[in-house]
Amino acid sequence: MSFCCGASMIGTKGTLKHIRTHIHNVPIMFCPVCHRVEVHYLIETEYEILAEYANGDGASEVDFQDYVEKEYLTLFENCVNHEDEDPMDVVESQIDISLDLLTFAKQIQDTEWEQDLKKRLGMLNSRRNKLRQKRTKV
Repeated sequence: MSFCCGASMIGTKGTLKHIRTHIHNVPIMFCPVCHRVEVHYLIETEYEILAEYANGDGASEVDFQDYVEKEYLTLFENCVNHEDEDPMDVVESQIDISLDLLTFAKQIQDTEWEQDLKKRLGMLNSRRNKLRQKRTKV
């Protein structure tokens, strides 16, 4: 499981740009709070090699799955949430995790971490409220 700003990152596949080359279907981790994106650590080397070769060849687009011969079904097994989940479920799961971490931060008296978690919970709550508003409009 990967963490960013204390939130659990979501496992998915995405398109990344390396110089002028778009690389599709790259296993990535996405933070639902700050929207940071990272290449999944288990395929980082393969991604970098493909990106350099594709850019060197002048390719404008490549598909990661076409060039890398690994089974990636298990890459996201340790992720708390996945892209195909309901966004409300993802946000509520992230809130639950953050509340658990806040309880622990209070127990160990880490006030800086507490403040970070409270800020994160505020952001997650705002996201949850926006999702609720969308659902009531539909």
